[in-house]
Amino acid sequence: MGRIIAVANQKGGVGKTTTAINLSASLASMEKKVLTIDMDPQGNTTSGLGVDKNNLDYTVYHMLIGEADITQCILKEVFENLDLLPSNVQLSGAEIELIGIEKKEYMLKRQVDQVKEQYEYIIIDCPPALSMLTINAMTTADTVLVPIQCEYYALEGLSQLIYTIDLVKKRLNPRLELEGVVFTMYDARTNLSLQVVENVKNNLHQNIYKTIIPRNVRLAEAPSHGLPIQLYDARSAGAEAYQLLAQEVIERGSEEW
Repeated sequence: MGRIIAVANQKGGVGKTTTAINLSASLASMEKKVLTIDMDPQGNTTSGLGVDKNNLDYTVYHMLIGEADITQCILKEVFENLDLLPSNVQLSGAEIELIGIEKKEYMLKRQVDQVKEQYEYIIIDCPPALSMLTINAMTTADTVLVPIQCEYYALEGLSQLIYTIDLVKKRLNPRLELEGVVFTMYDARTNLSLQVVENVKNNLHQNIYKTIIPRNVRLAEAPSHGLPIQLYDARSAGAEAYQLLAQEVIERGSEEW
């Protein structure tokens, strides 16, 4: 059975979507069968994987409000070994429409349970907020991967996120664990990046991935071409870093599962 990993951080601009896209694509390039779920109403994971988010018959929104089944919403083989459950701005209305619905925290899980046997990895990109959409991702997931930008306020909000993960574990999903923290946008030329990494390591007694994602121009360019970094520039530092991260995720999973 596949592992389900939610990529979450309530802070925006920390490389969350970049990580969801490129971790998914790296796993797929290693011949793992992957489903990427875009739970962010901005739909950046959808467009970053080359799909026109404004021209979709069914999205995760239609699935959550009961207008479509997950099998109708999944786009097969957007890249080799990689399927996508897409999203767009319609999803922002889902929280209001779910008010009053019983067990609304499990809407995503109920659907994903139907297809999870078909995948080795399911990667969920969460919105930059601790919202009902994020809670749905966490009730579905086995683990939460937290990207942290190498900047001054890196630790701010992290304790709130960890508190939320613990709360979901206690009340909604007893198997949920923190997958780990991955540092993004690392600039080796600055002392600040180094200090942030050391600071987080000293303050956070959690799993921290060895792989650090560098600040990389090619990585920033790739989404505008609708390509993961592996297909945009496989020899870039960004592509190599995500390939190493995927390898670590696989190894960590084989130790625990």
